[in-house]
Amino acid sequence: MNFGTDTSSARAPLVLGALAGLLTCILSAPPALAQTQSPMAEWQYSGGVALESRYINNPPTWQAQFGLGAEELPLYPGSARYRFQPAPTFDIRYRDIAFASLGEGIGVNLSIGHAHRIGAAITYDLGRREHLDEQRLHGLGNINPSPELKLFAEYVIFPLVLRADVRRSFGGYNGWVGDLSAYAPVIGNERFFLMIGPSVTFADGHHQQSYYGITAAQSARSGYAPYSAIGGLSHVSFGANATWFIAHHWLLEGIGAAQRSLGSSDDSPLIEARGQFLAGLFLLYRY
Repeated sequence: MNFGTDTSSARAPLVLGALAGLLTCILSAPPALAQTQSPMAEWQYSGGVALESRYINNPPTWQAQFGLGAEELPLYPGSARYRFQPAPTFDIRYRDIAFASLGEGIGVNLSIGHAHRIGAAITYDLGRREHLDEQRLHGLGNINPSPELKLFAEYVIFPLVLRADVRRSFGGYNGWVGDLSAYAPVIGNERFFLMIGPSVTFADGHHQQSYYGITAAQSARSGYAPYSAIGGLSHVSFGANATWFIAHHWLLEGIGAAQRSLGSSDDSPLIEARGQFLAGLFLLYRY
């Protein structure tokens, strides 16, 4: 994929050339499955995209990348057990107007400026299946997969990117979730790039009760004591995205995240592990 830096920038001093190389890394959308209940921070699905509008004046009409990899992630929020799974990924963008990806969903950028990006997208939550852990989840039933409407905004104070988003589920947990995060590039050259950053997640009572609460009916079926989860601060997390350029058009992407439950999430009887992690590695083809 050609990111469309102009000729004058290409002939600029070495500092600008290095910056262009870093931007090429930054603008590689991180590979990830869509919105799952995992330790991965929301910013990791689109890390660096906000920097494109600040430093590239004429991006190409189309940008696309496809890949395949694998992830290690918890069986469900609060689980102490993990599963290893293959994870295909894709990311397609049309100028600064529209995008479709497994990470960010299908959406549009409603406002793009020198230092900001504001948009909306349709994504989805995969829910939770009782069969994932028949011992710990027995009697709790399923949380059905559901579409989500997401609104997001990013603001660049280079090299720091500030991000906020809010998601509304229609079906499934049928509630609201929001994130506040910050991330920044900390290592970068023509062959390797690393971004890191923290995030905090807030959720309303519908989300918290669906994932962490125990109703009277669930208590009777499962043997857990009833538990009412309330809205508020739900998790804090820290993520990292790394990119290696291994050949022309070919990238190797690594992702990692750690998460700590808080508030009524942390007090839930369903929590086996208050701290959880995710790790993944992906091979991507970009054009």
